[in-house]
Amino acid sequence: MSDSFDLIVIGAGPGGYVCAIRAAQLGMTVACVEKRATLGGTCLNIGCIPSKALLQSSETFAETAHGLADHGIVVGDVRLDLARMQARKAEVVAANVKGVEFLFGKNRITWLKGSARIATPGSVDVDGTTYGARHIVIATGSESIPLPGVAVDEQRIVTSTGGLELAAVPAHLVVIGGGYIGLELGSVWRRLGARVTVVEFLDRLVPGMDLEIGKTFQRVLGKQGMAFRLSTKVVGAETDAEGVTLRLQPAAGGEESTLRADVVLLAIGRRAHTAGLGLAEIGVATDARGRIEIDAHYATNVPGIYAIGDVVAGPMLAHKAEEEGVALAERLAGQAGHVNYEVIPGVVYTWPEVAAIGRTEEALKDAGIAYRVGKFPFTANGRARAMGMTEGFVKILADAATDRILGAHIIGPDAGTLIAELATAMEFGASAEDVARTCHAHPTLSEAVKEAALAVAGRALHI
Repeated sequence: MSDSFDLIVIGAGPGGYVCAIRAAQLGMTVACVEKRATLGGTCLNIGCIPSKALLQSSETFAETAHGLADHGIVVGDVRLDLARMQARKAEVVAANVKGVEFLFGKNRITWLKGSARIATPGSVDVDGTTYGARHIVIATGSESIPLPGVAVDEQRIVTSTGGLELAAVPAHLVVIGGGYIGLELGSVWRRLGARVTVVEFLDRLVPGMDLEIGKTFQRVLGKQGMAFRLSTKVVGAETDAEGVTLRLQPAAGGEESTLRADVVLLAIGRRAHTAGLGLAEIGVATDARGRIEIDAHYATNVPGIYAIGDVVAGPMLAHKAEEEGVALAERLAGQAGHVNYEVIPGVVYTWPEVAAIGRTEEALKDAGIAYRVGKFPFTANGRARAMGMTEGFVKILADAATDRILGAHIIGPDAGTLIAELATAMEFGASAEDVARTCHAHPTLSEAVKEAALAVAGRALHI
């Protein structure tokens, strides 16, 4: 056996590398296995970071081409240099992954480069070399879910990976799936000039989010030029030199139809990625969806082996994985790390953004919980008007008896930033009145949060 460590983390995505860093801070000897040429996992390399770089660039392009005149700014012909836009994205990614490598060096974390297989509960094989470990953490993330009859080639039919690397703007992009990933990448290519059609099996977008938010979101994206085929199933795809022909069928059954596309983006969700780890051989239990089963302390049924992030149950979000990584590292060090799963925000980084935390109205109704609603539109917010970005609203749900905030939902400018205030409030058990009585600077977008909290008690000031 080669070197031995207190902890070996398999996977250097947000959950894995953060777990490794926190464990090293707490005095453990730590190694992290990563087979990519760079650290950061899917998120930094081919997910969160490059997609946000393209979202930002495409927003800037669209604003320059279509929005500056309203501000009295006149520009000449606006041209798209997609190659430069893609190069900038690569530069952003490179800076982020190099930052993680710097942190590994700073915290004396050993990067074991290669593919991992858990040989025994106390050892990990990395491309033929075996390393010992008191604790092993599986943080190998997720991969795109395939769709029968739709063969991905990352050229004409792409996952999010190929969808970030297109060398030309497609004339018609069809997105299969109305969730976060599909709508974000659909927004990118719509702004850059593509016609975009979203095909969704369910009768609504962003399933799991508040229904009112979802309906408003669809209306806003429709105004931006996106088309939607809801309650529709994709049953097959045929690719030729010019594009793709999709075969569609109503979700409830019925006659097939076809839809022609230059490029198809398959974005129907993600699944736990655990292939090659040898889990079955050592007896690590998984559920019906292939996720690793863990207890409240992230421990699997095999002593000494733990799992976090996308390979376990819960929302597949980078920040959820990070929180689990920190909590587990602290537990292994004898501390009391924990994650409050009731206050994990989710954000769709379109423009306007959509952000949510806690319960939806539908969930509260299903649970029989009496609640009050406070809403405030951005049309009545002075800063939003000055920005020319008045689409959307803030919605706060509070317990009818205690006034404790149970959920918050925002569609509007910088919703992903605004939701942080409500995350903090909910973490500390705040009431809507607590937020309402907190002084918010004027003029700011955050005043819409204060007004929504006031509206819970029917006393909003500016509507």
